[in-house]
Amino acid sequence: MQNLYEQTKQAFLLSDSDHKLELTMQLADRWQAGELEWQEGEAPQQLNQPGRPDKPEIVAPGEVNKRKFGKEEGRAALIHALAHIELTAVNLALDSVYRYRDMPKEYYDDWMQCAKEESTHFLALRGRLREMGYDYGSFSAHGELWGMAVDTADDMLERMGIVHRVLEARALDVVPKTIKRFDQLGDKKMVDILTMIANEEVGHVSSGSRWYRYQCQARQLDPDSTFIELLWKYMKGPLKGPFNHELRLKAGFSAEELALMEAMPGQPSPFA
Repeated sequence: MQNLYEQTKQAFLLSDSDHKLELTMQLADRWQAGELEWQEGEAPQQLNQPGRPDKPEIVAPGEVNKRKFGKEEGRAALIHALAHIELTAVNLALDSVYRYRDMPKEYYDDWMQCAKEESTHFLALRGRLREMGYDYGSFSAHGELWGMAVDTADDMLERMGIVHRVLEARALDVVPKTIKRFDQLGDKKMVDILTMIANEEVGHVSSGSRWYRYQCQARQLDPDSTFIELLWKYMKGPLKGPFNHELRLKAGFSAEELALMEAMPGQPSPFA
């Protein structure tokens, strides 16, 4: 029986995105079928960079291609940015399986399912790019999401709290608005793709919340106040609102936690 950790390591290090996604989805199916060993395995190496294709060029966040919604090229740049996030999320899920050991089986269930769904998201977005005459790599991208994954890698609580409950959870606030914009343009294909992504991202952020709270309980920490401390440590202040309370509550945020987030000093007033 092949080992889950060695197989996810192999997928993580693949540079060709087609091969990476094909292997990832196969592994998710094999894991679900009980075909991969997971209670043994060599200690994880500190792999801080996934395999990635030569393109897109990785630049500073302020240097990425402009995403002006009023022009087709700008919309393509936006779709490309979303595709880059989804491919990064595949690597994040694979890394979460490979890096963190001695967790309950349900932990690996969550992140293998996440890796499979993020693969589907990337393929759908890349397909739409190709229909528009572009492809993944046609625009530049930034590495902010993966950079934060590296910064939090040594502490699973911080990885789950910041990467999944801050950066990934941002999609819960912004994707519904993006769906409306594509709907106004009559782009049903993008509406369908983004609706699928929005629905499944709730589950991904829920996984982050579940294992963040699991770590908090193990360390006897209050999850709500600890999350605010993480925001100060990594984000240097409050997150930009407004927050989608309905989706965030579904994704494992508490009402108290949302209230604390909105009460952080420097948070814009909802009445401004």
